[in-house]
Amino acid sequence: MTALPFAWRSLVRQPARATLGILGVAAVGALLFDMLLLSQGLLISMRDLLNRTGYDVRVTATTDLPRSGPRIANATAVTQAIAAVPTVRSALAIRFDEARFQRHGQAPLVATFEGTAGTAAHPWNVTRGRDVMTDGEIVIAAQLARELGVDAGAILPIRVSCRDDQREALPPFNAIVAGIADFPFELGDEETLGGSLATLDTACSGNVHDAADMILVVSSGDPDATAAAVRTARPELRVATNEQMVGRVQQGGFTYFQQISTVLTTVTLAFAVLLITVLLTVSVNQRLGEIAALRALGLSRARMVADVLSESTLIVGIGGLLSLPLGFALATWLDLILKRMPGIPTQLHFFVYRPSALGLHVALMVVTALVAALYPMRIVATLPIAETLRAEVID
Repeated sequence: MTALPFAWRSLVRQPARATLGILGVAAVGALLFDMLLLSQGLLISMRDLLNRTGYDVRVTATTDLPRSGPRIANATAVTQAIAAVPTVRSALAIRFDEARFQRHGQAPLVATFEGTAGTAAHPWNVTRGRDVMTDGEIVIAAQLARELGVDAGAILPIRVSCRDDQREALPPFNAIVAGIADFPFELGDEETLGGSLATLDTACSGNVHDAADMILVVSSGDPDATAAAVRTARPELRVATNEQMVGRVQQGGFTYFQQISTVLTTVTLAFAVLLITVLLTVSVNQRLGEIAALRALGLSRARMVADVLSESTLIVGIGGLLSLPLGFALATWLDLILKRMPGIPTQLHFFVYRPSALGLHVALMVVTALVAALYPMRIVATLPIAETLRAEVID
């Protein structure tokens, strides 16, 4: 009988120990898999989200925080000038302001109004109805539509609190809901609607005119060359490609998640090695007489050592397979919790699957099986046959 079937019989003969080992490996393997998904998940998700919208260059006034920093004045003219750059395919100015909706007997509902102007596609995807075609029309998020009890075609009174306007209250503006839309960059703790920049200016009663928080640019093919050309044309503005924005996130707060992933991965592997080593050592110690007898009957030292390694491989292999669906389920649950943090877009994810993470997970589990088996393998390799058999007879 080869080493693997022999090791399988050893596990079956001690089901409690085998089950404990497999479940322990499954648990720590799931946590290890999740930490590997977390290590690069946010960056991968952010890069995918930025690229999916179609804009590959972003222009702001002097800060990377477009919703709180200074605005770009004369946004329409600046957007047209940027769109005229040879390497630019299209450009879109966008401004964020706060909109309030009065509800009978309830507190006002606060949402974010995205006003846009330019030739690029709108930063939302219409799911029902149609997109805005004229000033005075808006699209709203599905959740906001449900809370307000409206649908495409409804007339919706809006009060907008414009950031540059010092007055508390502006007269309501009646907008036509053209459609229901999905907003990729909608934050988890906000409601969103969108329309033209002219519509937003009208809702602000003309107190804020032709200003934008940022300009989204679609390049003709090379984002770096386009960013350099826009930077040359408008040196007073800050220009960044998607990769540069992801790089800044990676250099900043993202290191926190990488550190957590590294620490938990190390702890998880150490625990897995310790657990399997203890289980295998207990198993070997309980079978010392059996192992010595088999050696006396002619089985080689290498064969007995291979049996121990095969047993470790079976425990880690079965537990590792179980850890994958368990890890995916745990990652989904943890992702939902982390996305509840304020300021996180609903379509951004912290745990993202990638083939390299699965490959690294398999490699680490293989190393775990090998390292965990070293000590019990040494016990078997150095076992004194005669003394062990004598001790078994005396006992």
